Amino acid sequence: MGEGGCIPSMDLFRSEPMQLVQLIIPIESAHQTVSYLGDLGLLQFKDLNSDKSPFQRTYASQIKRCGEMARKLRFFKEQMSKGGVVPSARAMSRADIDMDDLEIKLGELESELIEINGNSDKLQRAYSELVEYKLVLQKAGEFFYTARSSATAQQREIEARQSGEGSLDSPLLLEQEMSADHTKQVKLGFVSGLIPRDKLMAFERILFRATRGNVFIKQTTIEDPVTDPVSGEKVEKNVFVVFYSGERAKAKIMKICDAFGANRYPFTEEMGKQAQMITEVSGRTSELKTTIDLGLMHRYNLLSSIGSQYEQWNLLVRKEKSIYHTLNMLSIDVTKKCLVAEGWSPVFATHQIQDALQRASFDSNSQVGAVFQILHTKEFPPTYFRTNKFTSSFQEIVDAYGVAKYQEANPGLYTIVTFPFLFAVMFGDWGHGICLLLASLFLIIREKKYSSQKLGDIMEMTFGGRYIILMMSVFSIYTGLIYNEFFSVPFELFGPSAYACRDATCSDTTTWGLIKVRDTYPFGVDPEWHGSRSELPFLNSLKMKMSILLGVAQMNLGIIMSYTNAKFFKNSVNTWFQFIPQMIFLNSLFGYLSVLIIVKWCTGSKADLYHLMIYMFLSPTDDLGENQLFPGQRNLQLVLLGLALIAVPWMLLPKPFILKKQHEARHQGESYELLHSNDESVAVEASHDSHGHGHEEFEFSEVFVHQLIHTIEFVLGAVSNTASYLRLWALSLAHSELSTVFYEKVLMLAWGYNNIFILAIGVLVFIFATVGVLLVMETLSAFLHALRLHWVEFQNKFYEGDGYKFSPFSFALIGDEDE
Repeated sequence: MGEGGCIPSMDLFRSEPMQLVQLIIPIESAHQTVSYLGDLGLLQFKDLNSDKSPFQRTYASQIKRCGEMARKLRFFKEQMSKGGVVPSARAMSRADIDMDDLEIKLGELESELIEINGNSDKLQRAYSELVEYKLVLQKAGEFFYTARSSATAQQREIEARQSGEGSLDSPLLLEQEMSADHTKQVKLGFVSGLIPRDKLMAFERILFRATRGNVFIKQTTIEDPVTDPVSGEKVEKNVFVVFYSGERAKAKIMKICDAFGANRYPFTEEMGKQAQMITEVSGRTSELKTTIDLGLMHRYNLLSSIGSQYEQWNLLVRKEKSIYHTLNMLSIDVTKKCLVAEGWSPVFATHQIQDALQRASFDSNSQVGAVFQILHTKEFPPTYFRTNKFTSSFQEIVDAYGVAKYQEANPGLYTIVTFPFLFAVMFGDWGHGICLLLASLFLIIREKKYSSQKLGDIMEMTFGGRYIILMMSVFSIYTGLIYNEFFSVPFELFGPSAYACRDATCSDTTTWGLIKVRDTYPFGVDPEWHGSRSELPFLNSLKMKMSILLGVAQMNLGIIMSYTNAKFFKNSVNTWFQFIPQMIFLNSLFGYLSVLIIVKWCTGSKADLYHLMIYMFLSPTDDLGENQLFPGQRNLQLVLLGLALIAVPWMLLPKPFILKKQHEARHQGESYELLHSNDESVAVEASHDSHGHGHEEFEFSEVFVHQLIHTIEFVLGAVSNTASYLRLWALSLAHSELSTVFYEKVLMLAWGYNNIFILAIGVLVFIFATVGVLLVMETLSAFLHALRLHWVEFQNKFYEGDGYKFSPFSFALIGDEDE
């Protein structure tokens, strides 16, 4: 890659010069060396073991060991989140922790925590069972007490009737019951427990069908949800008692209870034993509660001690794992005493890398220092731009389209100005711009707080583009002052209007009622234009022509950027057969149109530019008549039309033939070149040209078709891209009209009612409409349209975007592992 003549070097205009370096590192200092290079973060390692699987590499066991420690740390994090413990971010140096000691300590802490959790689960389950048992004793006891009271009352009634005289009204069954043999009565059994309330209806139905109705079910509701012993969750339950007869019915009931997840508990009919059991269960419950509280306190203290060091342990384990991942990319020398690394680094980082190698050798007490050497290769290096927190977001806009090829001209430098400016052309209102400015300043002031927090997707995206929003708001205030719009209201900020009305009705009729009484309004649109009947035609004409001027200017900038690329890479073919004919074609048509717009503005002519441009193609030799703006215009149009027609074959034909001739000259005698090379040089060349272009076959037909497509695309694109810039006019008009509607039809309409309640509603509707539609939806719309103008209309003139990013090994870029 050659350095580009007199073009000055800029941090963002071209990517940093890169070099392929080779490091030969002794085994004993390899870990320390990679660690220091990770702290430096300016070397992208190449994988020299790509033919090996992860399990065949040298440091697979160490990575497995780090992965196991990372699993334990993730377990600790889950337990801390469940226990409400927040890890502290207290700083600690790496030297304070040894990996072997950390591995042992993590294992001990995991075992202790698992044991505590197991004991706690057992105790919690036993406690929940006792709570449920106590509820069964209380509720079922109430069943039996009520039944016993009812039976006693019936017995007394029977005895009273038996002692009295019989009558014809006495029921016959009563006599049968009294005469029945009490020794033949059947003893009923019962099952008691709790069942989830949502399963109760199905439970009763299945019991009825399974026993053919030979059961009696009694149930009652528990007011508060209880903790289920199995799931540990709060569940609404009912206490039930099922009365049955026979062992077969009992077996069926047991199976149905198990199927429905009903917890069964033993129960006795004797009142004395019931009270005794309730007392015993209450005592055991209080003991278990105390034990559980002590266990939870011990668990909280253990998690707190883990949380105080969790961040340091987690960072150390992630660093160690990344170090061993990097070491696995290095190849081992045949002597197995040193490791060989290759990677890309910026040229400016050479001394920093060498210093890191020296420090690593000294700190690891290595007898032999690491060797640093620069390799020559035909591979395309990665692309690296040095950005800061201001320029990085603009560079991301360009990288989202495609990463720049190594050292090609970077549109990100111009995007810093052109992107927010084109946005502001569509969003021109200095009131809305001030709102965006306040929002961006709020994010910038709190950037330290937000940068250390995990934000939502939308908030994170907005925060990442805070400086883009800042620039967009500043330019919106500028274009808003030009349009003279503050929430669609004009102000005489720079002096009085140049016009005055002849009579009171002139603003309601036409601008012919306005007469010029002062000098021209010094900056922006005269406020008297707003509200007149000619406001819309005037602003439409102004913004449409301004859009064409801005579009042609930016497309010319794109073509000039293609010249800087051709100059930098010393590609004269692109200069003569791409840059020059493209400039001629674009400016012969649309550059000429831009000149006509400026001349019309300066002279005040009433020439019809639409008619002029259409008949420049249809009838180029006809007289221009009243559409003539200057002498000799018709002859100039003929010359420009001829140049535009010549530029098309100029772009299409010569380049493929010249490329074919260059290819033949470059590879003439190629078959004799290897006879003078030894095997070692061939092997080295092959090893360093694995990702390069090599000696590709030259297909003339493919090159010609590609050039044909490129020519057609540019010719048609010159028209469509110019028309595409009219979106600046359309969105600016839409924004202005929406703002006017909200102001006049909401705010001023509510003001006219002279009612404070209606005015308050009108103000609220105006605020929500302004924020929701104009400051959110319109901002997003203008942002996307500005993005399209840069990606399609501007960057396609010169930007290839087929490079790949520089991804150095850096501890600062280590994120949380999602394994």
